[in-house]
Amino acid sequence: MITVDTLKILTTFTPQGLYGAVKDAGYKGPEFTGCRFLGITNGGQFCYMAVFQVKGGTDSTKVFLRYDHTHNSVIADYELTELA
Repeated sequence: MITVDTLKILTTFTPQGLYGAVKDAGYKGPEFTGCRFLGITNGGQFCYMAVFQVKGGTDSTKVFLRYDHTHNSVIADYELTELA
């Protein structure tokens, strides 16, 4: 079960926190300058849109967070694998 406190944490990541999570997952792209929680997928992942600076403007990627009950931790994955 995901507790209320854990749910609050998983739905209120900052750009820096989200960047740290994907960096741990191997992401080597630019730091995130903004993010927005989009919802929970049918598979139970917490989906965010993350924004980052690129030459000439901004771009975005989707980041998916999964809560690992066994280790009480968050595992991240991201959509734009070509940035890694």
